[in-house]
Amino acid sequence: MQPKLVRLSQYFLPALREAPAEAQIVSHQLMLRAGMIKQSAAGIYSWLPLGFRVLKKIEQVVREEQDRIGAVELLMPTIQSADLWHKSGRYDDYGKEMLRIKDRHDRDMLYGPTNEELITEIFRTGAKSYRDVPKLLYHIQWKFRDEVRPRFGVMRGREFYMKDAYSFDSSRENALDSYNKFFVAYLRTFARMGLKSIPMRAETGPIGGDNSHEFIILAETGESQVFCHRSYLERDGLDVMDDSSEARANAVQDWTSDYAATEDEHDAEAFAAIPETDRVSTRGIEIGHIFYFGTKYSEKLEANIIDETGATVPVHMGSYGVGVSRLMGAIIEASHDDKGIIWPAAIAPFQLGIVNVKPADTASSATAEQLIEAATNAGMEVLYDDRDQRAGVKFAEMELLGIPWRVVISPKALEAGSFEVTERKGGQTRHMALDDIVPFLCEQQ
Repeated sequence: MQPKLVRLSQYFLPALREAPAEAQIVSHQLMLRAGMIKQSAAGIYSWLPLGFRVLKKIEQVVREEQDRIGAVELLMPTIQSADLWHKSGRYDDYGKEMLRIKDRHDRDMLYGPTNEELITEIFRTGAKSYRDVPKLLYHIQWKFRDEVRPRFGVMRGREFYMKDAYSFDSSRENALDSYNKFFVAYLRTFARMGLKSIPMRAETGPIGGDNSHEFIILAETGESQVFCHRSYLERDGLDVMDDSSEARANAVQDWTSDYAATEDEHDAEAFAAIPETDRVSTRGIEIGHIFYFGTKYSEKLEANIIDETGATVPVHMGSYGVGVSRLMGAIIEASHDDKGIIWPAAIAPFQLGIVNVKPADTASSATAEQLIEAATNAGMEVLYDDRDQRAGVKFAEMELLGIPWRVVISPKALEAGSFEVTERKGGQTRHMALDDIVPFLCEQQ
């Protein structure tokens, strides 16, 4: 559990005034400047305290929405035996992105880029009949893919933190309902983070299968060109209904009824048929990807169950990924200004930043402590700038870090009995009495 109060005088926050020259996109620049990450090797980063704090917030939102649809969490290792990959045929097919190693006994091992083989083996040994399905299993774990050109910070690194889930069903029909569960869960997950995600039909790539959607957010710095109907900009993922198979199917039908396609799947003629004012052509960032691939892995790895007729049949499977670490970069790309990051409330490292302009002033420090106590008792997480620094430096750093609300404590404010309360998004400042601040902030959550 993360502490509700952090004092900057005691925290490790190596913020930079300028971003290093190698940082090419906004999210990479701001994460380095805000002291969230530090490069260890090409495409591999240490997650410093502030970055790690946000990473865990994102992870928790993802976890809550997986649990909501009945998925069960487990944890698989980062290092896998190559045996299952030889059996599935992907060991040689995957390419140089897979890091292959040998242990001291000269056995082929690999740093997992994904987990279809391993989860299939886990299910195979633990389920025997139709009564054991459906099952939705997921884990959140580090992955490694040896990108030929790691770039853009955490957006395309070699080591990354990912939620991958897998569904097991007795038939295609049931498997598609599981697919729809994850489809709806992803809409809710991204909406809770303040993102407008657009599901777009996509290629299946090395995962395989015959049904796949990417969840894309629009951003000028995105990695690929995307095309969609303007209606998607007005939809809210929290409005979807998922309380029955029919409701889920209707939600998926609704969210795929208008045109939306990545560059690889783009149909120029169909896009041209949309009224010009409703066409959106821009760049996008992939933040989630779901696949239905049927019995591709279960047949090769002999993951069979006994159905209601007594026949032995392979299970139908799907795979569902969210790049948790990648999401942080995507959120910053979608939510920033020229001063720094603007965190959505659900994943902000702290809800409130308190700037003490004169920490040596006894009355100011006592007032700050009073506000801290009220805010933490109300469940807020507080970043308290109690350092002996110039006020301008403190204000600029608080804006860079993107804390949703900032309160300034100063001798002048104490004398007036009125304190500045500034919202990071939009920059609106209100003046209010000390006792009114926490009730006001609670109303905004």
